[in-house]
Amino acid sequence: MTTLISCEEKSSIGVEVLPDGDLVTIRSTIKEIKSFTHSEDSIRTDESSSSLLGSFSDSLFGNTTINLATQFRLSEYPDFGPNPKADSVNLYIYYRIIYGDTIAKQKFRVYELESPLDFDSKYTQDVDLKSMASSKLLGEYEYKPKIKIDSTTKDTFYQLINIPIDISLGEKLINADSLQMVNNDVFLEFFKGLYIETERQNSHGGTILSLETLPVGGFDGSALVLFYSNDSSRRVNKPDTLYMPYLISSYSARVNQIKHDYSGTPFLENLNSETNQDSLIFVQATGGLKTRIIIDNLTSWADSVNTAINKAELIFQIDTVASQVHRFPPPGQMLFTVVDSVGKEFLPKDYVFSPTFYGGGLRADYTYHFNITQHLQEIIDGNTGNYGFFLTPARKNDQANRVILKGSTSKTGIKLVISYSKYTR
Repeated sequence: MTTLISCEEKSSIGVEVLPDGDLVTIRSTIKEIKSFTHSEDSIRTDESSSSLLGSFSDSLFGNTTINLATQFRLSEYPDFGPNPKADSVNLYIYYRIIYGDTIAKQKFRVYELESPLDFDSKYTQDVDLKSMASSKLLGEYEYKPKIKIDSTTKDTFYQLINIPIDISLGEKLINADSLQMVNNDVFLEFFKGLYIETERQNSHGGTILSLETLPVGGFDGSALVLFYSNDSSRRVNKPDTLYMPYLISSYSARVNQIKHDYSGTPFLENLNSETNQDSLIFVQATGGLKTRIIIDNLTSWADSVNTAINKAELIFQIDTVASQVHRFPPPGQMLFTVVDSVGKEFLPKDYVFSPTFYGGGLRADYTYHFNITQHLQEIIDGNTGNYGFFLTPARKNDQANRVILKGSTSKTGIKLVISYSKYTR
């Protein structure tokens, strides 16, 4: 569909042109756009701003289960006093945001790591954390997530998961040789950290928690805490007043393992295939799903001469019913990336020019708009090829949001609106 934009005077064929020249300004809406649902490439899951934990299942996106391994560091050299005795150990995990429901219970199991994590290494979602841990179960806890809103600030309160840990870990920590605690590098060789495993949610429901592991402001972050007594505390009959926290700091390696199972989902038959298009396309964070976009007729624009793109805007519409947007909020920001001749993704020139100009934020009408003006001009000028695009969530490893968009075969699906000027001589 093509419409013509007014300038000043009309020609005999109805096209408005500038009175003293041959510049024609045209607005064109391209709807011949192909879209396909693909699996996301394996994403990095180490040291994200928020570690994730939990399991969630539904008929649309299948099952996502996320495990966590983390280091704990000394905040000071431990001085346990005379004849110390470990009384109890607790793992305190805080969160504020959930993605899912507060009905289904979550079950977590805790194991000690036997293989070290490396803060400077890169880990991806398919890392086998279980193989790095001992088979000895240190703690097991069943928990039903909850959310509480501050009526004044409208923000969410910190919520606590308190997992009792086997006393054997406390005895290991309190009986450590002084040379094993002289600094954190040595200590992390002695106590490598914990692996927290989530039991898979097989029935529909569940939750992915966004954990608050790091200290910020007056909040101390999540921690492993050893409660102990010594001769001094026992003399005053206060055996549980002493404690030693082992902290998750910004220098702690934190790694998520993320598993997706798309059995029984509506897109599974055509997943990673570009043979059949669908009226719906699926996008999911946590290294889940992305959308492949192909706009074949962009190549023909390269044959046009004297054409200047004024604006090229790509618009995606959320299917609010299928997505259940009030129950499962869509990603707040999406990325529209360009594919080169070898399949590598990169952000278009428009993003480099200005992320705000480029767009991609969720709008009030449940659409995502991307300004790809400069990239389209690059294609027309022959400076780059047209190898397709991908649509993905901007925040891939610290949020679990997902969305269902209207695909290319939907009546209100994807469209590219181009305003351009053409010099006829």
